[in-house]
Amino acid sequence: MSRVGKKPIPIPGGVDVSITDNQVAVKGQKGQLSHAVHSKVNVVVQDGQITVGKVDESKLSRSLYGTTRTVLSNMVVGVTEGFSRVLEVIGVGYRVEVQGSILVLNLGYSNPVRFSLPEGITAETDKQNRITLRGIDRQHLGQVAANIRALRPPEPYKGKGIKYVEETIRRKVGKTGGK
Repeated sequence: MSRVGKKPIPIPGGVDVSITDNQVAVKGQKGQLSHAVHSKVNVVVQDGQITVGKVDESKLSRSLYGTTRTVLSNMVVGVTEGFSRVLEVIGVGYRVEVQGSILVLNLGYSNPVRFSLPEGITAETDKQNRITLRGIDRQHLGQVAANIRALRPPEPYKGKGIKYVEETIRRKVGKTGGK
């Protein structure tokens, strides 16, 4: 039984939540998000909060209502505060540059990699090796960060590549030159 699904989601001031059919739309100062809710889950807006419930006690309904509550909570936080994800580029000569909505990454390949950012995601570089991605949709932001990381994942011997700032790379010992 989900304990997360039982908690109501408080709606802060300046946020509009509307439910039409199985579509929940959240509108705030940073933008608007919508999510299609499964028919096995009830979503009710009353008294300044969103409550999520199960239609019946089936396994599908029980598995969906906690996830639905978390997705709706992330939507409310996204339109009020937004989300950010920080990536770090490690390696000699590796650097990142933002040109409008395009990231230009020098990752040790023969040519620089040009990664175009999708709509709703912005990037900034603090130094030449740190990328800060910002957006209102948490799932979309995480997917874009994963796509950028996949261009040159960190390798365990020298630690070179693109990694999340909070990620730790387990280092391996290289070959010894003995006979």
